[in-house]
Amino acid sequence: MPVINNILTQAGLYMAEDNIRLLKKAYDFAVKAYADNPARLSGKPYITHPLAVAHILVSLRLDAPTVISGLLHKVLRGTPPRSSEAELRDLFGSEVASIVRGATKIDDIQFKSHLDYKAENVKKMLLAISADIRVLLVKLADHLHDMQTLEYVPAARQQELAHDSMDLYAPLASRLGLDLVKRELEDAAFRYLYPRQYAELNEKIQMSLPEREKFVEEIKSILTNKISTQGIKNFRVLGRPKHLYSIYRKLVVQNISVDKVYDKVAFRVIVQEVGECYEVMGIVHSLWQPVASRFKDFISAPKANLYQSLHTSVIGPHGDFMEIQIRTEKMDEIANDGIAAHWAYKEGAAISQKDAHMFQWLKQLVQSLQEVDDAREFLDSVRDELDYSTVYALTPNGDVKELPSGSSPLDFAYSIHTDVGHHCVGAKIDGRIVPLKYTIQNGDVIEIITSPHQHPNQGWLALSKTSRARSRIRHWLKQEEKNHFLENGREICERELRRHNLSIKRLIKTGHLQNLLKKFHSHHLDDLLRRVGSGEITVAQLTAAFLPPELKAEKTDIIELTECLPAGARKKAKIRQGGDGGLVKIDGIDNIMIKLSNCCMPMPGDEIVGFITSGRGVSIHKAGCRNFLATDPQRHVAVEWAAEAHQALKSRIKIMAHNSKGLLVNLCNVINNSDGAQIMDVEAHTAKNNGQAHIGIVVNVSGRRQLNTILQQIRQMDDVLEAERG
Repeated sequence: MPVINNILTQAGLYMAEDNIRLLKKAYDFAVKAYADNPARLSGKPYITHPLAVAHILVSLRLDAPTVISGLLHKVLRGTPPRSSEAELRDLFGSEVASIVRGATKIDDIQFKSHLDYKAENVKKMLLAISADIRVLLVKLADHLHDMQTLEYVPAARQQELAHDSMDLYAPLASRLGLDLVKRELEDAAFRYLYPRQYAELNEKIQMSLPEREKFVEEIKSILTNKISTQGIKNFRVLGRPKHLYSIYRKLVVQNISVDKVYDKVAFRVIVQEVGECYEVMGIVHSLWQPVASRFKDFISAPKANLYQSLHTSVIGPHGDFMEIQIRTEKMDEIANDGIAAHWAYKEGAAISQKDAHMFQWLKQLVQSLQEVDDAREFLDSVRDELDYSTVYALTPNGDVKELPSGSSPLDFAYSIHTDVGHHCVGAKIDGRIVPLKYTIQNGDVIEIITSPHQHPNQGWLALSKTSRARSRIRHWLKQEEKNHFLENGREICERELRRHNLSIKRLIKTGHLQNLLKKFHSHHLDDLLRRVGSGEITVAQLTAAFLPPELKAEKTDIIELTECLPAGARKKAKIRQGGDGGLVKIDGIDNIMIKLSNCCMPMPGDEIVGFITSGRGVSIHKAGCRNFLATDPQRHVAVEWAAEAHQALKSRIKIMAHNSKGLLVNLCNVINNSDGAQIMDVEAHTAKNNGQAHIGIVVNVSGRRQLNTILQQIRQMDDVLEAERG
């Protein structure tokens, strides 16, 4: 366990004397602040934890405020707190106070749901570290020491911390280029998440250790001799075993046994100049046959965390695959220590453009996730964004875009600009037009095709990989829905007011609008109109509220909706079988026919409303259906789906595609091959402006699940650009 003298000695190698004295002062303060803390579960004094955190930070050669914050990262906790932010600011400066506050806020929230708690913690952490990346470095060191002492923690907590390592902290460390931290976190998490697999793999790796050591020395000798003969000086050849989790992941992905994993050792050649990297690559390829698909040049196209290196895989002297990395000394320092290798805050220096770029992705991530309210969706978005499997694509101008593997042209378009994404209809790659569902490959030169008539739809969310694209699409859809509800609500309100010789303007002028807003707990007029348009406020409620006594020109009775129905029907019951009976329940109505409307074709899962027809029972519409909103509000009735509803239903599918030979036949085959689905009607035409086919198909399906399956299969067809429910 590190003691303060070790930390001060390491700090003295790069910190100014004033900062060393401040670090010693912080230690003395921490000893007093943590004096009453109970011992760690390991039985050691609590101070050993902040000391370990500070030791990790100083080993990364981080600045004095960061190391001091590591010592003090828990002093704002407790009831009462052991210290205050103001005291930290007075004693150690505003930077330390800010970092410790950011680290403290992450752990200070409690929620009923563990999922909500975890999502909110992650959100708070991302917000804090986007303001100052040093908050993340302190949290990483804190979590790493927790993982190093995990054996003393109860089993349930072990699982929780191990999952956090895999899902969040290891990917974040990777994003910052802290490779050593990432590997230690993954191996520790692997040990507790999969103990049997960890033990078996560790045993097999240890058994093969003498053989591997002999192999490493052989390859190092061959490389050293060959590189020396080419006149390159001051280089190093290293060989290190890959960490256990990376080997295990390869076993699972490739479904092979450990004896088939030939590249259990990664070789690295460290040179002085960039040009020598490419010379060494030529030497390696002259010695052994390269595997073309396994070559990556991260020198000319660095990763987002500024990692640079040449990666090549070759077939070695014994027929085994070998991975060899070639880089300069500076590149190797950045590869191991990431952001710490060129830290912007050293000795109070201003942040550089290079460092700012290094965690710009984090600020963008926080911004794009602001509107994600659902806890599970938020955590999934974070995991997707932190997945460091990437592809590199280029704009026609040569700008490199780094995207997660599996990204589509939509992700590329939104990475350029929101408006480009909103109007994207496809992309050109090597002169070939590809659909929105195309998966971007490394090296693709992508030209985005836009149309002013194109707008996002719900299906785009399934095609998008990046949180930036999904958040922009989600925002547009929400705004469009709000506008739609606002328009419908205004139309309903004005129509109802006209029935009583009133208007919105008159309500505003007389001051009665404020009473109306207060009654419905609405913030402003547009808020009220949107709630009416969405059906949250019913027409019956609205009509009653429109007529305060002082505005009544004459006595107007509000007709109860149930008075339009057969006499005696006043109890909650299911509708009798007949027509689409059995699918829908109506509160207060019995023994009446219902029919699902053909204009909007509702199905279970949709929000629905009912309209009392003349002699044909109740017609069921989707909430917001324009035809329904144009009907007499006095004949509207509240309805809901029956829980046990199982019945064939009609739905309309809208398709946009490249007009190719056999397109319609292929579409029909997809639908007919879906068990029980039946085509009822087909309409098709070709757009004059771009020659694209627009097809509408009415189908009979068993429900939403079958419809979604059909839509997914249609979207996977080569020529299909879009497919959605009409």
